[in-house]
Amino acid sequence: MMAGRLEAFGQGESILKEPRYLEELEDRLHFYLEECDYLQGFQILCDLHNGFSGVGAKATELLQDEYSGRGIITWGLLPGPYSLGEPQKNIYRLLNTAFGLVHMSAHSSLVCPLSLGGSLGLRPEPPVTFPHLRYDAALPFHCGAILATALDTLTVPYRLRSSPVSMVHLADTLNFSGKKVVTAAATIPFPLVPGQSLPDALVQLGGAAAWTPLSACGDPSGTCCFAQSVVLRGVDRAYHTSQLVPGTPLPSPLHACTAGEDVLAQYLQQQQPRVRSSAHLLLAPCQVTPPYPCLFSPSLSRHGLVLDGPPSGAAVESIPVLGALCSSSTLSRTLGDLARDLGKLDVRRWASFMDAGLEQGDLEEALQELGSLAQCYQGADSLAN
Repeated sequence: MMAGRLEAFGQGESILKEPRYLEELEDRLHFYLEECDYLQGFQILCDLHNGFSGVGAKATELLQDEYSGRGIITWGLLPGPYSLGEPQKNIYRLLNTAFGLVHMSAHSSLVCPLSLGGSLGLRPEPPVTFPHLRYDAALPFHCGAILATALDTLTVPYRLRSSPVSMVHLADTLNFSGKKVVTAAATIPFPLVPGQSLPDALVQLGGAAAWTPLSACGDPSGTCCFAQSVVLRGVDRAYHTSQLVPGTPLPSPLHACTAGEDVLAQYLQQQQPRVRSSAHLLLAPCQVTPPYPCLFSPSLSRHGLVLDGPPSGAAVESIPVLGALCSSSTLSRTLGDLARDLGKLDVRRWASFMDAGLEQGDLEEALQELGSLAQCYQGADSLAN
């Protein structure tokens, strides 16, 4: 029943202003914090398109006030495709997304929208595609599985005990100069053929355009990246470096590297030489056994490798995945378009937003903040500038 009435940002925000809900949140939070040996920070996953956007925004504000200096990384989830035939639903989605991004970015270390849709604004775009996945974008089970695969990979740098990267360090790498909003992208699965080395696979992959965008920011072609964190998982250690016979001419500088981490770092440096890049290599693949849905092309092996011959018929059990978080200039266009769509609305026409206490001044403030966020991604084409 609560989910049914949380259609507006203000409704969700007001929930954590009520003493009984606030006390319950604080009690549960303190319970888990007492079990922590080391508190890096907090991850918040919440819908961005409905009233839970307000819940998430208020939660980030409370956490920032109570635990200043800790990392807060917020993931705003949105559904895939939508229809122009539902105007009220689309207006609410636009308003909630805009207010959520503004408020969450003010109180989080990083904010990343996650969606298989193509747009945050009012103009619908087709859902993204993956060469080796056969999924139905209208099924939340399919979309959730794919986004969970990406999220599990993107968060590797600060989740592993062996990693020297903390949440705060990762955020500081990406959010300089007010760039609190980042985009996500992934290659699911990362295309490897049996026996292929990582240098050969990366040369074949090409540039970042081969990665599928996962933040509903449209086509990233022609945009630039300021900083990025890239994770590759599930490549057998025996194939991290070149398998060429000694004395064979090297096809690329990647084949001269002596460690897998160096191969990935060199690849990123070649593709975007003026970008601050953080590269992470993880041996463990992503497990996709049931209840993970059957989404995979029959051309994949049991371990997610791309087969040249006939389909093996075996169910896919694990896959290699490449994921990237990026501070990208595409956000200038995306946030600017969101602000323009928002500026055309007369918020007084939408009753639930007015009932939740939203005023015209709140809309004007959100427009100004969106414009300021968009400007952060203009200008210099990389950190080096």
